[in-house]
Amino acid sequence: MNARTGGALVFEEWREKPFLVDDDSGFEALALELFALHAAGNPVYKEYIAALGVRPEQVDAVERIPFLPIGFFRNHRVLLEGLEGALQFTSSGTTGSATSTHHVPWPELYERSFNTSFGAEYGRPSRWRILALLPAYLERPGSSLVYMVQKLIGQSGDAKSGTFLHNLDALAALLRESEAEGVQTLLLGVPFALLDLAEQHPMPLRHTVIMETGGMKGRRPEMVREELHAILKEAFGVAAIHSEYGMTELLSQAWSQGHGRYRCPPWMRVRLRDVNDPFSTMEAGRTGGIDVMDLCNIASCPFISTQDLGRVHADGSFEVLGRFDNSDLRGCNLLVG
Repeated sequence: MNARTGGALVFEEWREKPFLVDDDSGFEALALELFALHAAGNPVYKEYIAALGVRPEQVDAVERIPFLPIGFFRNHRVLLEGLEGALQFTSSGTTGSATSTHHVPWPELYERSFNTSFGAEYGRPSRWRILALLPAYLERPGSSLVYMVQKLIGQSGDAKSGTFLHNLDALAALLRESEAEGVQTLLLGVPFALLDLAEQHPMPLRHTVIMETGGMKGRRPEMVREELHAILKEAFGVAAIHSEYGMTELLSQAWSQGHGRYRCPPWMRVRLRDVNDPFSTMEAGRTGGIDVMDLCNIASCPFISTQDLGRVHADGSFEVLGRFDNSDLRGCNLLVG
């Protein structure tokens, strides 16, 4: 199928399909359809699986679908041929590292993805006063997280919903006001900024859900999730810390309502690979590299091999345990140049 002859037609044909998935057979059928689409029409993915010696006609089960290492987004335009990105989401990167670029032809697909999955976990945004503490992300263009949060804030309908960069005093004052009024509030923030808030403005939050996302971005030493959550729970008197799992290269999120256990929407799945064997699949309960199937990622690549370490549980939920270096496939010259 060649997207070049009708990009709009491709979108019309595929845009509903991820949201119709409601069981294993539906997921697997759509994943195989998308594999065939990308094996034929995504130049980067096509060349990658050829380098692996994979023949598309022999991929007849989801377990055989190869995952594209996430590093390809740093030095390749990963996109179905004939399409152009209406948006370009970029990663923050770390000191001295290249950033990733995700070309997104259909922003409305991303919006439907996060609106649907957020709504399934938390209800309509209009139920919430949404406060976002996102330094680092707000200080650069192209953040997919900021794009999502700003859209959710716009839908909240609360005049006091908004983003915060560095003014922790103003945020703390608004949190106290929200608590006094009994307003259901969602505070979404990056860990280092939430720790700053916890140190400078500890307070009991009975009407506020705290959700962390992202990493320390070099602003503080990295810490394990249990330690981070313990500090935040004590400072704000809450029973659980919620979390969001997403990334520049995906168009879907997983959500955790506590204890670091993320749940995917029906069109997204996580599986594990042995970090020493990128083509292996590990059973539930063990620790390995996280591979993501995101069936909303129709235009770029639905099959992404990440640099995150995790553990998948028997019920399909998963934990993120950290990151590892040197995760790109050695010897594959597609990763350079």
